[in-house]
Amino acid sequence: MSDPRVEKLARLLVDYSVKVQPGDKVVIRGSMASFPLVLETYREVVRAGGYPLVIWQEQQFAEIMLKNGNDDQLQHIPETMKMVMETYDCMIGLGGSDNTRTLAGVDPARQQLSRKASAELMQTFMRRSAAGEFRWTGTLFPTNAQAQEADMSLHEFEDFVYAACFVDKDDPTAEWRKVSLMQQKLVDWLVGKKDVKVIGPNVEMTLSIADRTFINSDAQKNMPSGEIFTGPVEDSVNGWVRFTYPAIYSGREVEGVELRFKDGKVVDASAKKNEAFLLSVLDTDPGARYLGEWAIGTNNGINRFTKSILFDEKIGGTIHMAVGNGYPETGSNNKSSVHWDMICDMRDGGKIWVDDTLFYDSGRFTILEE
Repeated sequence: MSDPRVEKLARLLVDYSVKVQPGDKVVIRGSMASFPLVLETYREVVRAGGYPLVIWQEQQFAEIMLKNGNDDQLQHIPETMKMVMETYDCMIGLGGSDNTRTLAGVDPARQQLSRKASAELMQTFMRRSAAGEFRWTGTLFPTNAQAQEADMSLHEFEDFVYAACFVDKDDPTAEWRKVSLMQQKLVDWLVGKKDVKVIGPNVEMTLSIADRTFINSDAQKNMPSGEIFTGPVEDSVNGWVRFTYPAIYSGREVEGVELRFKDGKVVDASAKKNEAFLLSVLDTDPGARYLGEWAIGTNNGINRFTKSILFDEKIGGTIHMAVGNGYPETGSNNKSSVHWDMICDMRDGGKIWVDDTLFYDSGRFTILEE
């Protein structure tokens, strides 16, 4: 018997997140692991009057190419992907894997070469998204592999995922609108502010948000969501941060990451595990050593680390920041083929001051308590 929550999630993605309209061209990216959700999402796109195109993305294909392809093959961008990014109206990404470490044995230098080749495609995506020409969202279909990563049974992980997306509720859309209203209060308060100071057991940094825009991330892009984010002024970040959770990227888990910034640039980076991989990603291109995103997670319903950044970056009481490409809608000018989110817990005394006002204390937004 199929899980009715899968159908509800598909409907939420199509109707709430990307708002498919009759005539919209919609690409659905999925794999065999996420096939039940791919199927229901395809059905919902058809019901909405859209024109669906399914692109199959199996990590095994990427593994074969990265291990066996020559340099020209690694740098080849399929014409189909160019067409999608340049002309389609919507994209729905449906993650899910039978093995979260498929790419763990790949040479980082070859991954770097492939990432560089996709830089132009990423810029097209970012530009059209910021202009409202390309609506997109992404979610994760629960599998045994992801459940194991999160130290849960499949049944427990399914309950976790669907609760985080509110599809266990009668009206998921209404629940996300409540989140949106709360976060909009924060975003509105931050308009016109300039200076941010962050201090805690694992962080001491300053940055500028002058003339930058905070985005209310309310699951119209990532599903689930629950964060506010911006792109800091590129050369303004100074100080250090120790990320309290493993940073996972391209199938590798990097533990104990510490970064030190001077005038925006990462000038020193270390890790307790997979440090060489961390450094190789930071050296992908010049923009990879600058922050493209700085954010605060607000979703108190996501209260445990799962090793899936889709959920983990939204954990209530944490901040996260991404080295690499910034989102143009925030005002960020940072360009890179990298976008790597890393998370720092703030619930043990972390504080954020904005223009000398205490904005956040140990996971609580103090301005909402006034």
